[in-house]
Order: sequence, then C-alpha cells, then structure tokens
Amino acid sequence: MHPDIDRYLTALAKLQPIAIEFIDDSSDHAGHSGHHGEGPSHLTLNITSDVFGGLNRVSRHRLVYDILKDWMPNPIHALVINAKTPTEK
Repeated sequence: MHPDIDRYLTALAKLQPIAIEFIDDSSDHAGHSGHHGEGPSHLTLNITSDVFGGLNRVSRHRLVYDILKDWMPNPIHALVINAKTPTEK
C-alpha cells in the first residue's frame, strides 16, 4: 500500500470506521488532468461507520472531505466516496 493511503486511513480513523477501503484508480486516468504519476491521485473510498447515521449523502461526503482537505486537490485529484452505515447495503 502506498504511504499516502496509510496517511489517509490514519486521518479517517476519527470516523471510527467499521470497514474502510481505498481503491487506487489512478492508472485508469493516466494522461488525464490531475494524474501526476507520483502516487495515488484518483481514488475510490468505501467506508462504513455508525457516524454516518442520520446524515444525508452530502453531509457524509463533507465529513470525509473535511478530514482529507489537506491532500485535496493535490495529491488527491479525484475521490469517489461510498459512505454507509452498517445497516445499509
């Protein structure tokens, strides 16, 4: 795993995730805007946490973006967020 992703996982620990996974989609975007070729730039985050209970999708994404803001837009250029509670599929 890339050290940047380890940093993101450590930062997101404050959301007390039950499950968390980053998928590095950067190679799918080679040659596109924002692909810098120096580690993960395009990511998908799958995260499950009780913290998301009662929050709509936008509020869930804001929580994640607030935590990762120091890495956006560089080195994270694009981030797909799938944020769910344990009871959601």
